[in-house]
Parts: sequence; structure tokens; C-alpha cells
Amino acid sequence: MEVKNRITSLFDIQYPIVQAGMIWASGWRLASAVSNLGGLGILGAGSMYPEVLEEHIKKCKQATKRPFGVNVPMLYPDLEELMRVIVDNEVRIVFTSAGNPKTWTAFLKEKGITVVHVVSSVKFALKAQDAGVDAIVAEGFEAGGHNGRDETTSMVLIPLVKEQIQIPLIAAGGIATGRAMLAAMVLGADGVQIGSRFVASTEASSHNAFKNAVVDAKEGDTQLTLKELAPVRMLKNRFYEEVQAAYQQNASIAELKTLLGRARAKKGMFEGDMEQGELEIGQVSGLIHGIKPVATLFEDLITEYNRAVKEVFPL
Repeated sequence: MEVKNRITSLFDIQYPIVQAGMIWASGWRLASAVSNLGGLGILGAGSMYPEVLEEHIKKCKQATKRPFGVNVPMLYPDLEELMRVIVDNEVRIVFTSAGNPKTWTAFLKEKGITVVHVVSSVKFALKAQDAGVDAIVAEGFEAGGHNGRDETTSMVLIPLVKEQIQIPLIAAGGIATGRAMLAAMVLGADGVQIGSRFVASTEASSHNAFKNAVVDAKEGDTQLTLKELAPVRMLKNRFYEEVQAAYQQNASIAELKTLLGRARAKKGMFEGDMEQGELEIGQVSGLIHGIKPVATLFEDLITEYNRAVKEVFPL
């Protein structure tokens, strides 16, 4: 596999593969491993206090000399402090999500930082482009974690966004294999962002019980719910059943917030509570059959991509 395009040039990487900045999974070990193999590793700042993010940035810089970035979901507190840590530690690439890209894009770009924004619709892709971001991640309904309300699948979203924007496009949602990567690029993406597959990696900071639950997941084991708060796709467990029971009782938004509580994702994904935790993962978990080192995952992705290219486009 040898892909030289707008994404590899933008990030100065070998392969157009971005590891998603997932909360409770994307620490410095995962990010540096991906970057060292020629992709773009991303630290997930959504689950980090500012001082923790700073520690992970410093350790990532020690572990790799290759480019890496930080994902900042803009719905979390400590946002100004997180941005200060990013600037002070000379991070060169920032992915923003779950908020208005106009809020921070100009500030970051003035500091010489490459800015990418994650969207789930054409409308927000155009807003991000107008805000001056350098690239877009279009994330389909299949993706794990917080998701868009429109429920547009990656198969439809990627060409819709490609048709409307001029800047580089990264596809996300439902991509865990080399074949899916090729399909996304045929649909118009310049690169892919992979999340769920990297959750079930040796280097991910998520709890082993959660990794094993991802591996054991089958078709239909995830569901997008809690749309009234912030839509989230997660594995079905006891907490999920409690959410569904609340809906059957016509729970109010306030009651849903009380049920969700605080640190629910940390409880499940980081601490390993498989019953009461919020277990955020994508539909593609049904295709994940083992916990593997990042080096093996990369080899699998690239080998399958190359094989698929030959099969689909024979000389």
C-alpha cells in the first residue's frame, strides 16, 4: 500500500490512517504506536484533566518522533485550560468535535496548528469549512460514542460531504478492515479514521473487560440512544436496559440526566464495570475478533487493503 494524497501530505504521515481520539482508550501508548507505524495517532482529551493531557503529550513525544494530534470534544469542561496545554506543549494537530468549529479554529490556526473538525452531516461540514478548518472527518451513524442525530450512514454521508466541500475528507464510522478502508476511499474519502478496532488493541488504555466485551459483541449488540441528551452508541448491558425502561416510563430529560449521572463512561470503559458502565463502541464491533497489538492491526489493514485493490481493480 502506497498512498500519497492530501491527507498524508497534510499530516506528514505514510498512510492515510487516523486513530480516533476515543475517551478512556486513546492514551499516549496507543497514539505513539499508531504514529510510529506511519499513521496519525490521536490523544483523546475528552477523558483527561488538563494536567493528565499534558503528561500524555510529553510521554507521546518521548515515545515517537512522528506527528500525532489531540482530539478535543468541545462539550467537556476545562476547555480553555486544555487548549492552553495544547499550545504550550506545541501540539501541531488538533481534532475538534461536538461543538461549533468557529469557537477555536481561528485561535488554533493563529498558533500554526492544523485543525480538523468531526461532523455527522453536510450542513456541519460546510460550517466547519467556512470556519477555516484544514480537513473534515465525516462520521457515519455506525460509529461508537457520541454521534449525529440524523442517523446518516457512512455509505451515504461520505459522498454527500465529498460533493460539497473542497478541503480534504476523512471517513469515519464502521471502518475496521482494509476492505472498508478501500470502500471509503472509493466513495471519495482521502483517508480514514478508525476507532473501535483500536479500542481492542493491546496498547489502548481501556479496561481489558471492555476490550473483551467488544471482541465478544455480535451484530445488533450496540444501539444509539439518549438522543435527548447527546446521542451515544453503546453496547447493550444492564445500564442500557435501565435507559430503555426509563423511556417506557416516559422519563423526562431531567430524569434521563439523573439516570446517566456522572462518569458513567469511565465506570465501564476504564474501570471495567460491564453492567453499570456506558460502553461506547461502534456497530463494527461485530467484525472484531481479537485483541491485537497495533503493529498487527496495521499489518492486517494494509495487507487486506492491497489484496482488495487487486481483486476489485485487477490489471
